[in-house]
Amino acid sequence: MAGHSKWAQIKRQKAVTDAKRGRLFTKLGRELTIAAQQGGPDPSANVRLEQAVGRAKAANMPRPTIDRAIQRGAGGGADGGRLEELVYEGYASDGAGLLIEVVTDNRNRSVAEVRNALNRLGGTLAAAGAVAWQFETRGAIDVPIGGHDADDIELTAIDLGALDVERSDGFVHVSTGARDLARVKTDLQSQGFAVESAELTMTPTATMQLDDRRAARVLEIVESIEELDDVRRVHTNVEISDALLARVGS
Repeated sequence: MAGHSKWAQIKRQKAVTDAKRGRLFTKLGRELTIAAQQGGPDPSANVRLEQAVGRAKAANMPRPTIDRAIQRGAGGGADGGRLEELVYEGYASDGAGLLIEVVTDNRNRSVAEVRNALNRLGGTLAAAGAVAWQFETRGAIDVPIGGHDADDIELTAIDLGALDVERSDGFVHVSTGARDLARVKTDLQSQGFAVESAELTMTPTATMQLDDRRAARVLEIVESIEELDDVRRVHTNVEISDALLARVGS
C-alpha cells in the first residue's frame, strides 16, 4: 500500500473539516444515492450504503439530508434522474497514471469537465484500459490503535485474511481482497477493535517513483480534479514518500 493508505486518511480528515462543506455534502449525498440505487435502502443489508452512511455521519451531515439521498436512490426522490458511476483514465505530469471515479447524471458534462481540467493542469485524458491495468480493487480499513497494542491489531487482521497491514499516526491500515472487506471489518469489530473507515479503493499494483517536488505536483493535480462536482475520487500510481505525506498532512 506504501503511502497511499495514509494519504487517503489525510484526505478524509481534511474533507471533514473542509470549509467548502456544501460541496462535501453534495459528494456524500451522491454516494448515498448510488449505493441505495444499486443495493437497496437498508444499510444492514447493503454494505456499501452502510459505509456511505458512516462517512456522512463522520462529516456531520444532517440525518434528514442522509435520508433524502437514500430515498432518491431507492426511487422515492423527486430530484433528478438516475446516477451512474464512470471511471475515466488519464495522465498527470511526468506520465503519472490517474483513475478518476465519477458519479453523474450527465456523462457528457462529466467527461468534458474532466478533460478540460486535465488539459488545464498539464495532463491528458487516456483511452480506456491505458491506465486501469496498473490498479486492482482492494478493501481499505483504518483501525485506530487507541489503547490497543498495534501488533495485536496487525496479527489479528492477518489471521482474518488481510493482504497487507501498515501503521502510521495512531492507525493500522489494513488492506483486504475486495470480497473480504465487509467480513474483515465485521470480524475486527467483533474482536473489540474500532473501525474508523472501511471502503473499496483502487490500489496500484506497481508504483511510479518521482522525487518529492514532482510527486507533490501530481498530488496537486489529483486534488484539483477531485474538486469537480461530479468526481468522487482520484487514484494515482505515484509513490508517496513519508516526507511528502508529512507536508501534505500539516
